[in-house]
Amino acid sequence: MQTYVIRRLVLTLFLAVATGSVVFFAMHLAPGDVVQAAMGEAGGLTPEQVAIKRAALGLDRPLLVQYRDWLSGVVRGNLGVSFVNNRPIGHEVAIYFPRTLELMFAALVIGLLLGIPAGVYGAVHQDRWPDLLLTAASLTAVSIPNFVLGTLLLLLFGLRLGWLPVSGFVAFADNPWLHLRLLVLPAITLGLVEAAGIARMSRSSMIEVKFSDYVRTARSKGLPEQLVLFRHTLKNALVPVVTLMGVQIGRLMGGTVIVEFVFTWPGVSTLLIMATLRRDYPIIQGVVFVVAIVFVLINLFVDLLNVYLDPRIRYGRG
Repeated sequence: MQTYVIRRLVLTLFLAVATGSVVFFAMHLAPGDVVQAAMGEAGGLTPEQVAIKRAALGLDRPLLVQYRDWLSGVVRGNLGVSFVNNRPIGHEVAIYFPRTLELMFAALVIGLLLGIPAGVYGAVHQDRWPDLLLTAASLTAVSIPNFVLGTLLLLLFGLRLGWLPVSGFVAFADNPWLHLRLLVLPAITLGLVEAAGIARMSRSSMIEVKFSDYVRTARSKGLPEQLVLFRHTLKNALVPVVTLMGVQIGRLMGGTVIVEFVFTWPGVSTLLIMATLRRDYPIIQGVVFVVAIVFVLINLFVDLLNVYLDPRIRYGRG
């Protein structure tokens, strides 16, 4: 297991660098002038001013030299500085990324709290009307795009009923209650879609496990049905659910782009959009690099959690 973890950590760094490298060359080969886009607020730059700015940013050097400098900086833990505000990218990511992680964590909690009980209930009442109703609800939730669902929730609970603030952001340290209220709608928007996928997987896994030999043996011993359901069936049925969660992390990260825009939640997606519009290459590369690392680490955690849920799973052998 230790060998497996070390290999995965090395692979994490390799994948992050590879992903950042692809973004590096893709952005630099894109048409248009970087300085004019990044410094668009100044407007009307003369060719001499553009040349001076390009030299100051190091963009007049050969592309491979720029890539070498970026790669050496990454190895040292330096992601560079922003073209626009000249601030360290690590500082920018440290501000915006925790907000996205908070939103993703809240959505995942909502998805688990709704999805697993719904899947278990559907499996217990298989092919009866509660199961059919939950299946229809999960299919509906999966079919609705995030921006449509977010807008509907905003109109209903924010504007129509006035129960929750419409959009915005307040730091938790400044006003904890308002911060949590602002988090509710975007988290529910993402969480309902996650709950639908988790419910479907939980139901399918529970139905498969409840007809297995060891579950029949547990029942034949006279164990209470609740004990059979939660101790023998649910724990083993959670393995594919946990695996699904690891896969959905990437989808969840993608979903935050639209949700953060709809609810003006200033997370890393907002930072990435602003950097893309301004052609702020270092920020784009830094954000993609950090996201790749977080994504792979989360999947490593999911693999280790699967080992805990099912000790028959072993990594690192052979």
